[in-house]
Amino acid sequence: MAAPRYRPLQSDRDDLRIATLAALALAIHVAEAALPSPLPGVKPGLANIITVTACWLYGWRVAAWITVLRIVAGGILVGTLLSPTFFLSLAGGLGALGGLALARALPGTGPVGYSLLAALAHMGAQFTAAWWLFIPHPGLWLLLPPLMTAAIVFGVLNGIMAQAMIRELGSQPARDGHEAT
Repeated sequence: MAAPRYRPLQSDRDDLRIATLAALALAIHVAEAALPSPLPGVKPGLANIITVTACWLYGWRVAAWITVLRIVAGGILVGTLLSPTFFLSLAGGLGALGGLALARALPGTGPVGYSLLAALAHMGAQFTAAWWLFIPHPGLWLLLPPLMTAAIVFGVLNGIMAQAMIRELGSQPARDGHEAT
């Protein structure tokens, strides 16, 4: 009997970078899940500091991988996989990636702008998913102003922290899918 034929997986620097940053974001995500929430749907989103930093330094593709890995692995570890919480998290994460794509397209946008746009898009996508999938009640709209206010506050604060990380790392933004120096 012949040995099975296989092709060994090849990993590169990006794979290691994505795995490391996703693990860091996941650890923050799991720790943050244990924090009490003052209002349903309001968390600081500290894992997004890693995503914004990664998007700035290594590009949108790396940020997208980190986001998807964090959401799926976080759903498994926290026990919310395929629950309403998971789908709200997924909607928010995809919305945030859209916000990051927009931020990258706007000239002169810095890490705080990246984070702010991502936070607003995240909250908007989560709210829309909650409305469409779970609570199509007019009373839900009363939550939108405090939720968007929280998104602004945490988006700016997380952006300031991402900017400090980027400054500490001393790197310029990635453009056109090429790694920053």
